[in-house]
Amino acid sequence: MTSESGFTSRFVSASDGLKLHFRDYGPLAPNALPVVCLPGFARTAADFHELALTLAEDAARPRRVLALDYRGRGLSEYDKNWKNYDIRVELDDLIQVLVAGGIERAVFVGTSRGGLLTMALAAARPATIRGVVFNDVGPVIDARGLLRIRGYVGKLPVPRSFQEGAEILKRLSDQQFPILGEAEWEMMARRTWTDRDGAIKPDYDVKLMKVLEELDLEAPLPVLWPYFDALKAVPLLAIRGANSDLLAEKTLEEMAERHPDCETFTAPGQGHAPLLGSKDMIRRITKLIARAERRAG
Repeated sequence: MTSESGFTSRFVSASDGLKLHFRDYGPLAPNALPVVCLPGFARTAADFHELALTLAEDAARPRRVLALDYRGRGLSEYDKNWKNYDIRVELDDLIQVLVAGGIERAVFVGTSRGGLLTMALAAARPATIRGVVFNDVGPVIDARGLLRIRGYVGKLPVPRSFQEGAEILKRLSDQQFPILGEAEWEMMARRTWTDRDGAIKPDYDVKLMKVLEELDLEAPLPVLWPYFDALKAVPLLAIRGANSDLLAEKTLEEMAERHPDCETFTAPGQGHAPLLGSKDMIRRITKLIARAERRAG
């Protein structure tokens, strides 16, 4: 682990041989529940850096945190067949990472698609999950949010600098995130584009947009309450951005009503999906982890 980054980059092979990357933070503390962070559709492990670092370096109870780059995102290999950017394939990828990382049980933090993957894992490997943070995602997805995301994934102009990238993102999402300042917009730009190969480019395979283009948003979207209900035995924290167009307030309320141990929080001044790196967000997530550890015994 380097002091500069606070994590180790690890690589593992997927079932089909594709190279997957994840960040590995913190010690191999056997008594502290590990945390697994799953990003949004076109996002990367970097979105969880502040949260992961804080949890890993906690003086009283440091813990291991894994943050994934899905195939086609971040440092994971891009798939030659874009149809493999599918939640069923990504679930198998997640299981391969968990096995390679020696994770038998954990708290899962899922932003958007990461929450959907967590519900899929609850059906496939329920014993692995000891607690869940849903970040602006639930069993019912609002088509308006998907329509907006489809409008920009793989279609944003490529900035000449990260400062210009911050301006692009601000113009696109300022109404959803009026609370963000210049530093946060630049941070988001640095986590949307990359200059690893010299030139600035998206930090994901732009063919991801084909997945969204195939969605029929005129038809009713699948409702995932049975998958959510499979999590009744573990504590939940459900976060919603006050300006979210993907997770409706009504859905958040129903999540709390259906689940015996679901705390909810609405993040003011934020949309889809709230940033998790603030002291307040980390405090709330840490409380959920403590609840999960008490429940797990």
